[in-house]
Amino acid sequence: MSASKANVQAAPLSEAVRARFEREIAKYPAEQKQSAVMACLAIMQQEHGWVTPECEKAVAEYLGIPLMAVHEVVTFYNMYNQHPVGRYKLAVCTNAPCMFAGGSQALEHLCDKLGVQAGETTADGLFTVQECECLGACGDAPVMLVNDRNMCSFMSREKLDRLIDGLREAKE
Repeated sequence: MSASKANVQAAPLSEAVRARFEREIAKYPAEQKQSAVMACLAIMQQEHGWVTPECEKAVAEYLGIPLMAVHEVVTFYNMYNQHPVGRYKLAVCTNAPCMFAGGSQALEHLCDKLGVQAGETTADGLFTVQECECLGACGDAPVMLVNDRNMCSFMSREKLDRLIDGLREAKE
């Protein structure tokens, strides 16, 4: 982590966010409140669309843990966006089982259809395509996750096309 990141100001926390943090912290013994770090980061991402350096600092300060401990969590897990993403984040598994079942081809098809490379966002800000590791649904390969919440299985080219068309229509 750069020195400039350590010098950022913490993002202000609304009362609603503080209440949500407290609900998560209450799930753990008082001396283990740092265990809520992942949930608190998810809350910040829901609020801001991504985990900014200011969000990392706010979580660290709120939980009373080192900023580096929070940054390590953000950079380890691909469910945390470290930069702005599109309205629809499409994470395609390319780990071995999915790769052998067409995961790499699914990723390539999405990128071609949307005119982006893996890790990029479409010019209209609607879609971000990402490659990801195992989503734990190897029997349904190839699989993908939409907005870190909705698992899609057996993603053939036809199903990918229908998904993209449906998401575009939902936006309108």
